[in-house]
Amino acid sequence: MGLSTAYSPPGSRLVTTPLAAGAALRRSVQLLLPRRAPLATVRCSVDAAKQVQEGAATVAAEKPASRKGFGVFSTIYDLKADSEHCKSKSWKKLVSIAVSGAAGMISNHLLFKLASGEVFGQDQPIALKLLGSERSFQALEGVAMELEDSLYPLLREVSIGMDPYEVFEDIDWALLIGAKPRGPGMERAALLDINGQIYADQGKALNAVASRNVKVIVVGNPCNTNALICMKNAPNIPAKNFHALTRLDENRAKCQLALKAGVFYDKVSNMTIWGNHSTTQVPDFLNAKIDGRPAKEVIKDTKWLEEEFTLTVQNRGGVLIQKWGRSSAASTAVSIVDAIRSLVTPTPEGDWFSSGVYTTGNPYGIAEDTVFSMPCRSKGDGDYELATDVLMDDFLWERIKKTEAELIAEKKCVAHLTGEGIAFCDLPEDTMLPGEM
Repeated sequence: MGLSTAYSPPGSRLVTTPLAAGAALRRSVQLLLPRRAPLATVRCSVDAAKQVQEGAATVAAEKPASRKGFGVFSTIYDLKADSEHCKSKSWKKLVSIAVSGAAGMISNHLLFKLASGEVFGQDQPIALKLLGSERSFQALEGVAMELEDSLYPLLREVSIGMDPYEVFEDIDWALLIGAKPRGPGMERAALLDINGQIYADQGKALNAVASRNVKVIVVGNPCNTNALICMKNAPNIPAKNFHALTRLDENRAKCQLALKAGVFYDKVSNMTIWGNHSTTQVPDFLNAKIDGRPAKEVIKDTKWLEEEFTLTVQNRGGVLIQKWGRSSAASTAVSIVDAIRSLVTPTPEGDWFSSGVYTTGNPYGIAEDTVFSMPCRSKGDGDYELATDVLMDDFLWERIKKTEAELIAEKKCVAHLTGEGIAFCDLPEDTMLPGEM
């Protein structure tokens, strides 16, 4: 069985069709189809065989001739009815997650982690809403087919589309991965403008149709400024709900400290990435701990910390491309998982995690009204607070000011996309994004 779509004429609606018989009847794929009468609802997989025998003829008769269906059922999935009918399971409220750039390599790793329960837990049903472009739409169909064939019991709905106003409707999480990479000869300012327009449009869509408490993680580069643009175009959503992904940089920094100290990476804590997701980012060894002790007490080679460690983390993505011929995908997906988990599970006592968040009201003296990676703690409710028990010295502060200057310059460069006037681009230098060549 396969997946096919019909484009929606005016007055269409989203309906839901099943992924497969048996256990897969508890999951669905949404496609844009013409309006028609409500379809029969299959409510519990344990009754699937009987329902197939009794209902197949009726459903087949209801199916419009123009539709290219798959499987034997067309159902509107009803999670509540399923939970009541199948007394052996008690489900949490469905969590709806939108992913842009869903046909790309990062998403190809991420979506299956989400669907498996690895991120939100083994008792949390989810719906995946996949946003692509006209060019990637056929690939999106293939992604949905693979999700269908994987028979994930927690994956209850999959929808695909090209319109963010449809894909983002009522979502709880937006994982915004899609962005144009910088090509040869492209100025950083041009990349800021091209991708900024994408994120301005997506911010407007989130503002119009998403849950008022949607959590947004921006992955597409330049992610800090893209997150700021998205946030500024979604004034009805709390600014605190927007994040730029710097967790991969944190993970890379932990790895390097662990290697140098000769310990496993889980011994490294309180690792902060300050600032921009670019080669000006600041991996903070002053506040980092190794097995509960300050990293500088464990690793006494200050020159290595200030030079080799810092440069290795800043340039890790570019080196990976040189080695492998493509940018990181699997490790980026893992870091997105880590970023979500850090918000939905309580932060271990005394520890913190890095995320690019809105600076207004920050306790560090960093310029306000930018998205800047800083140390955060969460109670596991999706929210966070900035850590206040951090140390600062001249070396760290000097580098924070450099990445701050870059972000302020980027902000001026996209003023036309944030509603703050005419853009003026005067970037201090053309720094590379991690992973660019």
